[in-house]
Amino acid sequence: MEHQQRSAKRLSPDSDTGDMTMLLAPRLAYFAGVARTEHVTGAAQELNVPQSTLSRAMARLEQDLGVGLFTRHGRTVSLTPAGRTFLTSVERALAEVQRAADEVRADADPTTGKVAFGFLHTMGAETVPGLLQAFRADHPRVRFSLVQNYGEAMIEKLRAGELDLCLTSPVPDAPDLVARRLDEQKLRLVVPADHPLAARKRIRLAEAADETFVTLEPGYGLRRITDDLCKEAGFRPRIAFEGEEAETLRGLVAAGLGVALLPPPAFPRPGVVELTVTAPRAAREIGVAWLDGHPDTPPVAAFKKFLLSRRGNLLPT
Repeated sequence: MEHQQRSAKRLSPDSDTGDMTMLLAPRLAYFAGVARTEHVTGAAQELNVPQSTLSRAMARLEQDLGVGLFTRHGRTVSLTPAGRTFLTSVERALAEVQRAADEVRADADPTTGKVAFGFLHTMGAETVPGLLQAFRADHPRVRFSLVQNYGEAMIEKLRAGELDLCLTSPVPDAPDLVARRLDEQKLRLVVPADHPLAARKRIRLAEAADETFVTLEPGYGLRRITDDLCKEAGFRPRIAFEGEEAETLRGLVAAGLGVALLPPPAFPRPGVVELTVTAPRAAREIGVAWLDGHPDTPPVAAFKKFLLSRRGNLLPT
């Protein structure tokens, strides 16, 4: 009686769903096995558990639910109407658990597993396709989930478990992340082809102090680098347009709407001239980051090792 009172209290309308799940989950596969065979002894043999254990589990399940699931007929059983209703949902839940288990096992498979990989928009046209092509020469069946975004957004996805690795700039420095510098990319001052500065090959950034700039939006790593370099050159840039993608900025420059500090393009863009910045030193570091303490699946470990092996040789020449 005491046990029945405790069970009734746990399953009262005020019980937490989480408590109910913890209470019932371990017995659901047993219930489905007995329902499928309609024989406790047969189910016990199929499930490889003692018959006494299975009988107690079914009695406890009915007690905790407060509903009869089986009608006993000697050594055989049949489902009650409540049992048939319960079985439909149980089979659906068990199938979903099996699907999830199959999916995570497949993602961790050394040969055919999946890597969730994030990278900057400016890495998408040439750098990342080249990296994936080289990696898949030795790992042809590894799958990738690719995410292009700006640095801070990718760091949040790392922390949320949505990414395994990301290529980003600046290289992050945070206690919960591991980051490794891989390469450096020089930045250029991009000006319209008909701009007075277009006849130049080199420029000190201070000479652009009176120019109108087009930049990425705040929060982007390249925007932070642009602001820092202009500050180091002794001025604060006058910004006319803010965007989300470097090639869009290059198009705005070609239209005569300003100048921009940008990494080299994957392909030459008509309508602009790209000047080498001699001072201050205009470059951005590119690094790979991952969540500290997060265990790697074999395909993630292999791709991480590959990226680290490209240190100093990450970017196309």
